Amino acid sequence: MVLSAWVCNHTGRILVACLYEEQEQRGGSVLKVRVRHSYQDIVEASCRGLWPRWPGLGGFLVNLSQVIELLMTCTLYLVVSTSLLSDSLSRAAPPRLMCSLLSLMFLLPCLLLTDLRSVSTLSLLCSLAHVLISLLVMLYCLSQASSWSWSSLTLPVVPEDFLVSVGVIIFSYTSQIFLPPLEGSMEDRGQFNAMLGWTHGTACIMKTTFSLLAVLTWGAGTSEVITKNLPSDLRPLVNMCLLAKALLSFPLPFYSAAEILQSCLLTDAEGPGISRPALLARAALLITSYLLSLLVPRFSLLMGLTGSVTGAAMTLILPCLCHLRLRRGRLTGRERLADVCILSTGVICSVSGVFCSVKRLLLGL
Repeated sequence: MVLSAWVCNHTGRILVACLYEEQEQRGGSVLKVRVRHSYQDIVEASCRGLWPRWPGLGGFLVNLSQVIELLMTCTLYLVVSTSLLSDSLSRAAPPRLMCSLLSLMFLLPCLLLTDLRSVSTLSLLCSLAHVLISLLVMLYCLSQASSWSWSSLTLPVVPEDFLVSVGVIIFSYTSQIFLPPLEGSMEDRGQFNAMLGWTHGTACIMKTTFSLLAVLTWGAGTSEVITKNLPSDLRPLVNMCLLAKALLSFPLPFYSAAEILQSCLLTDAEGPGISRPALLARAALLITSYLLSLLVPRFSLLMGLTGSVTGAAMTLILPCLCHLRLRRGRLTGRERLADVCILSTGVICSVSGVFCSVKRLLLGL
């Protein structure tokens, strides 16, 4: 988790560095100018000069990868919502399909989201729910400190489990899709690297502490969904908070995926409200994520597969490739070595992680 945080922080920085070009000014000074504005622009610029059709193909593939990753993220939130609803209503014993449909009903208003401010408000509420959940679980684990088993930290490492876990961890740190527009919207862009470092550092401390306390408390019996380990009197409260978090997390990736689809597929002029083709595209996106959540009900395997495919490509592989291509001749030997090492690790983790995740999914189905 610590190494992944450092790597994802590094690739985020070099990705944003690819948005800029250095221009020499009179007097010998060098000025950095932002000449690109999106992940697609970076990939297309990296492909120029290789083959005439590669820039267009590269832009298409990066947009496709972004949509797939965002779609899988939406599917994950639906899987979690269904699992939490099923667990909360276990006494009534509702079928899983009914819980999934109920989750879908809560998310139907996302079809009408047209303002990023509304998405930001929902994301803020999601963050508050996330903090509450983390504090509740961590406080409970600390209350059980007298029964901690330190021998639980010497769990044997199963290669397939480890490779799937790497995909999960990479996916949990993935934010590269949002970094170019985020950096562009900052009032002081010079603070971007500091912001990114503090964000990844805080996330690393929280994730590592949370995981360590969970393993110390429950050992090898730690569940994929942590609420299943909690006592029955605390579980309903945490379940409701987790359910709220999952439902409030859904609008951001859904809105982002819808925006990419609309910009690529729809050419009609924007007007007040939402057009019928845009509404149909959003409905197709929502139904697709719903059907995927029914086909792949295992949370960890789906998250590991997503992290191994699009997560590794967008977070580890492409930023290093673009950095080596666009900044060639201006990189130090240390920077080149770091990019090559991360690139190689990303390819290995991606291929092996996909193999292990697909194998587990097929066995589970």
